[in-house]
Amino acid sequence: MRLKKGVRELVSEAEKEISSMAVNEAVKNHGKDNFIFVDIRDVRELERDGMIPGAFHAPRGLLEFWVDPDSPYYKDIFGDPQKTYILYCASAWRSALATKALKDMGLENVVHFAGGLKGWKEVGGPIAQKAIRNKN
Repeated sequence: MRLKKGVRELVSEAEKEISSMAVNEAVKNHGKDNFIFVDIRDVRELERDGMIPGAFHAPRGLLEFWVDPDSPYYKDIFGDPQKTYILYCASAWRSALATKALKDMGLENVVHFAGGLKGWKEVGGPIAQKAIRNKN
């Protein structure tokens, strides 16, 4: 089967339209009140690899529904215009696509960080065992 666009092309296109943060900058911003880290990985990845402490888990398949205030699945954690939402996944492909989707929806204060959780671990960012914060 021949596709019009592969995932690499989609990610490359998304990266041209979104804001990315260097992984070292993401680590530096961890724990600051004006940033919310959003882990979009599958719950099995969280169980296997841990997650950034205090991150909000919003699975990629539900993210747009949780961000949209008109959705019955809306999570009010996404309604604070004073916060910057930092999305991440394992290696920054899904988070690039997700960041673009949220930008397309009109959420302006959203970025992702280069390298994903893999890059985070490589620079010594803190890791916690799965402690999902998705009640808001």
